[in-house]
Amino acid sequence: MKARLDAIDWKILKELQTDGRITNVELASRVGISAPPCLRRVRALEEMGVIKGYRALVAGEKLGYGITVFAMVHLASQAEADLNAFVEKVRTWPIIRECHTVSGDFDFVMKCVAPDLSSFQTFVGALTATPNVRNVRTVLTLAQVKDEPNVPMEIAPAD
Repeated sequence: MKARLDAIDWKILKELQTDGRITNVELASRVGISAPPCLRRVRALEEMGVIKGYRALVAGEKLGYGITVFAMVHLASQAEADLNAFVEKVRTWPIIRECHTVSGDFDFVMKCVAPDLSSFQTFVGALTATPNVRNVRTVLTLAQVKDEPNVPMEIAPAD
């Protein structure tokens, strides 16, 4: 269900996405309200689940994770128990940074990061050996041309 937000809430979200470490006083100043109601609004957004958390965006390549690969997985069975078993297995692999169920020719698309191709190939061997995996296709990224993890506040959906 979509949260009902007013213009101030949208401003708060935009500012927090830009700078998650901003102080409440500065946030309140930027959105045009005083600090106590600003803090109440932020807490309400957190309680509603609109704000899921706060984190640092780390440059993986600076830490030795120079390979990004997308893996598309097709399962032999899409029965609920089989899907759940695969999802639980996915959650155990740190190399998988994102995993989405999708429509079309594949059941899952995963974003993976690895230190090198050899590490990724080892992972692919384990992935293809996983029960119920019919086939795996991979796409090695050559360069990232856009990385925008924020939700676009400029095009807020209408009520």
